[in-house]
Amino acid sequence: MNPKKNITGIILAGGKSSRMGSEKGLLLLNGIPFIEHINNALQPLIDELIIVSNNPEYDKFQGTRVQDIIPNSGPIAGLHAGLSYSNTENNLVLSCDVPYVTTNLLQRLLLQEKDDHDLIMFADRQQTIPLIAMYKKRCVSKCKQFLDQNEKRLRKLISELSTKTITILEKEYLLVSNINTPEDLKKITNGVNH
Repeated sequence: MNPKKNITGIILAGGKSSRMGSEKGLLLLNGIPFIEHINNALQPLIDELIIVSNNPEYDKFQGTRVQDIIPNSGPIAGLHAGLSYSNTENNLVLSCDVPYVTTNLLQRLLLQEKDDHDLIMFADRQQTIPLIAMYKKRCVSKCKQFLDQNEKRLRKLISELSTKTITILEKEYLLVSNINTPEDLKKITNGVNH
């Protein structure tokens, strides 16, 4: 891999975590916070890490923490903030609740970077996964447009971007699994040995 990658990693850790009941990015998997698992997967591929969160607890982790520029506006606001602070055209954007993601999986997004799509994302059988994806910096203007209209639905934003989808294999579903509830966490930690 080239030493100057010109890619920024952006972890969105600003969600309310209402279903989990506690800050998802700080939950532990094998004794390590989710955010560190994700950062470890990103590090070989990026030059800089941005964590979007209002929670100062994230300051102790590698990376620069930034806050939403437009508060209380959901994942589009997090995406908008991350892309606004990014200095690179290509940005790997992940939610903070995908601790099983791997460098190899993320690298597949980068292999498509020459394509002139706004967004390159994974999909499983059911749906696309816009929060393990590569966004071009230019998406920031579309985010702002949606926020100005008080539109908070990420899928609505994506429907207006030029996208490319990479379908993942069934055996890779775990790598893109969101851990949203205590039950998800329990199920995944009991069912998987790393």
